[in-house]
Amino acid sequence: MAFVRVIMIGDVVGNPGLTALEQALPGLIKEYDAALVVVNGENAAEGFGLIETAFQRILAAGADVVTSGNHVWEKREFWPILDTDSRILRPANYPPGNPGQGWVRLEKAGASWLVVNLQGRELMTPLDCPFKTFDGIPAALAEDLILVDFHAESTREKEALAYYLDGRVSLLAGTHTHVQTADERVLPQGTGYITDLGMTGVLEGIIGMDTRICLDRARNQVLYRMECALGPGAVQGIIAEIDAATGKTAWIQRLTTAALKN
Repeated sequence: MAFVRVIMIGDVVGNPGLTALEQALPGLIKEYDAALVVVNGENAAEGFGLIETAFQRILAAGADVVTSGNHVWEKREFWPILDTDSRILRPANYPPGNPGQGWVRLEKAGASWLVVNLQGRELMTPLDCPFKTFDGIPAALAEDLILVDFHAESTREKEALAYYLDGRVSLLAGTHTHVQTADERVLPQGTGYITDLGMTGVLEGIIGMDTRICLDRARNQVLYRMECALGPGAVQGIIAEIDAATGKTAWIQRLTTAALKN
């Protein structure tokens, strides 16, 4: 086993995103012979948070690990699952004592994997330092293929962490903005990187949400409750090939499927 392929999927937004994931992900796994699949699911429950039925749908579609971000706390009924199922992660740099865990080690396709979830601080809640948090992860082993979902607002902070971890992790992919960036590349020391995976949901909305409501919020400066956009969803993310012997990324490419019927 010289090389392994990985799929990382951007934030799943509501039922249109779940349906698109269910329709597209199994075929993508087969087409690219993906060894591991990581999906960000923090907006899967009607656009805010995660519930057990949505979590199970993501797993059934083919995800090995489900990452999240600041919205993972929206649905309190899901908090116990954060403590009992290692396949769901919340950002590791939340203070100790919160439900859940920020990383998981697993064996699959003859490789040892470590998936890490971190959250940024610039323009977001000032959590513990994501740089120091990664350095303090005791589970990281030299033989692991390490994937990082960095859920952050600031493009500068995302690139800074990527360069800080260049050569120490196989892949670092940003999430949170729901807007896929066009800067996928392999950094000088072999880490695959993209600033934002994008989202899995209705691309014709505004970040997957209803266009009219988002426009009213922007024009009137009133925080009307957002609702998911309706219509066919698409899947966005990346596919990357990793040298299992060195942990370095050989290539990385963006993924955006055509909008699929609900």
